[in-house]
Amino acid sequence: MDNHGRGPDPRPAGGADTPLGPPGPPRDEPRPLPYEGVWRFTAAAVDASVPQARHAVRDLLHRQGVPVSDDLVQGLLLIVSELVTNAVRHAALLSPVLAVEVAVGAEWVRVSVEDNHPYRPTALEADHGRTGGRGLLLVREIAREAGGVCDVEHTAGGGKVIWAALPLKPVRVP
Repeated sequence: MDNHGRGPDPRPAGGADTPLGPPGPPRDEPRPLPYEGVWRFTAAAVDASVPQARHAVRDLLHRQGVPVSDDLVQGLLLIVSELVTNAVRHAALLSPVLAVEVAVGAEWVRVSVEDNHPYRPTALEADHGRTGGRGLLLVREIAREAGGVCDVEHTAGGGKVIWAALPLKPVRVP
């Protein structure tokens, strides 16, 4: 994430779409906005980490002055809750520690949760006879409704990172 969240593409840097070869001529990069950056923290893969992660993300967005609407904040916090809950429930045995990352760019905000469990989850369709198991489906739906994206990727260490990026829309003051 060497661009520190700048630009229109919320996908993590260094993916398959990164061009190979020598870099082109230097570009005049716009100066980062005061709220732009990447923050990462770790937590134990235990139930108590779910509200702690949610509060940490909410406080970070507020402290940095990120221009997010209340609806966008609520969507992001629900995504964080779902992703951390999934890591606690399904990855804790092989990954006693998880990482939460928040990347804020000029045009988007991305939250991700990384664990060391190799299993790559898929979004399950609604099964009304079953409770649970639809967290990733919910995350994808929240991201889609906000005009964002969500994905699951493998890490170099054999684990996975699940991320969702939502576009920042200026908050209109009445």
